[in-house]
Amino acid sequence: MHQTFNYSLLTLLLTTNLLFGSIVANAQPSSSETDNPVLDKIVTPDLERRSITEDQLDNEDWEIGVYSGVLSIEDFGSNSVNGLRLAYHMTEDFVLELNYGLSEAKESSIEVLGGGIQLLTDDQREYSYYNISLVYNIFQGEVFMGKNTAFNSAFYILAGGGNTTFNENDYFTYTIGGGLRFYLTDFTALHFTVKDHIFTNDIIEDKVTNNLEATLGLSFYF
Repeated sequence: MHQTFNYSLLTLLLTTNLLFGSIVANAQPSSSETDNPVLDKIVTPDLERRSITEDQLDNEDWEIGVYSGVLSIEDFGSNSVNGLRLAYHMTEDFVLELNYGLSEAKESSIEVLGGGIQLLTDDQREYSYYNISLVYNIFQGEVFMGKNTAFNSAFYILAGGGNTTFNENDYFTYTIGGGLRFYLTDFTALHFTVKDHIFTNDIIEDKVTNNLEATLGLSFYF
């Protein structure tokens, strides 16, 4: 009886081994399946890498430039403005910026419609400002021009303070704004900036004025 039991156990083991081997053999893909060209393209695509040339930006921390645009002096219309800009890049994200700008106010609506009323003399219409601002680069990336050209760029916000001279008086001024900077070459950059110069004057009435400015500028790194 013991021999019969051993024989039965051996038979069971051999049968199980044969069944397992058959299952494994059927699970292996055939050579025709592995050589399927359509499957090869899906699983292992043959990508053709593009060759690109990327400008290496200079590591100079100082930036100097000029700008020109439009300054809307509250109650005195939209006027041309020109200015100078000096900036120091403290880190990749933070920039300290100094600006100086000049403009000249047009006649106010009261002067235009008032039948000869003159609120300001020619000298009093001269408008100038200087301010220092902290700039923060919030989004740094690329601006694409067509399919084959891209420029390194950064969206930024800024806040600061300074002085505005208008009506032959000096007014402490808060400045807030933002803009887009993108690099034309490794040492030149183009700026589009929008700012609000906020100060209180009493030319027409004692009130807080918002003087919006939009400029386009060119700067150089050194």
